[in-house]
Amino acid sequence: MAELLITQIKSGIGAPKKIRRTLAALGLRHQRTVVKPDNPAVRGMIFQVRHLVRVEPVANGGAEPAGVKARGRASRS
Repeated sequence: MAELLITQIKSGIGAPKKIRRTLAALGLRHQRTVVKPDNPAVRGMIFQVRHLVRVEPVANGGAEPAGVKARGRASRS
């Protein structure tokens, strides 16, 4: 299955609650990148916040680049 690199490039501060919750559901924080599967549910979330994120296909056969969080909830370190 194809995967997408999603990077939040603009802040959600001041955005409606629906937008902020969509960013949280994607596991995004400002200037962070996550890897998500390319499916209709994720595409719909990306469409809602398209003005705040940059989306790229994973180009290296599924291996994640260094510093990229895998899909799932954000871990607290």
